[in-house]
Amino acid sequence: MLTVKNDEKASKYIPYSNKKLCWHTDGYYNKTENHIKAFLLHCVNPAINGGENFLLDHELIYIHLRDLNLKFIKALMHPKAMTIPANIENGSEIRPEQTGPVFFIDTKTGNLQMRFTARQKNIHWRDDSATKEAVSCLMEYLESNSKYIFSYKLKAGEGLIANNILHGRSEFSDDKNQRRVFFRARYCNGIGQKNSKK
Repeated sequence: MLTVKNDEKASKYIPYSNKKLCWHTDGYYNKTENHIKAFLLHCVNPAINGGENFLLDHELIYIHLRDLNLKFIKALMHPKAMTIPANIENGSEIRPEQTGPVFFIDTKTGNLQMRFTARQKNIHWRDDSATKEAVSCLMEYLESNSKYIFSYKLKAGEGLIANNILHGRSEFSDDKNQRRVFFRARYCNGIGQKNSKK
């Protein structure tokens, strides 16, 4: 369940706060073999103010970057393109460091996949000019007014089912009579995608 949580552990994670949730794909800190391929969001209660979801098909950003410069794709498909540091809590490793590409081809299905987060902290990009340029162009597109970027505020009872596309959420505010409450499910199989590579 996604809602504002005040306990010390959960409050450290943006999805359980009312802060803006930047562009990302779910499970970007997973190993590529455990990649999330689809997700579901169900709105129980919307926020009083804010809380819109924004969405972008990752295949469109791939095409955009490819058409700008093929070296961007090569850089973002490098196996060491993006590193998420280990998650350490009270001296214990909750999740190990994870390094991998931004774009990659699922070996089981042949489909294009993406792992990405626009967060600025606790992330390391491969230190070369092509990667820096590619990330800069990607971020510039995400902040643009592209007609392919959709924004929508789900109403109570509405939901969203999608492959693991780029998505995020604007900041929001609750009041004592209504809290923003969402249910989320993640899937290891894509929606409408072939199950095996021919």
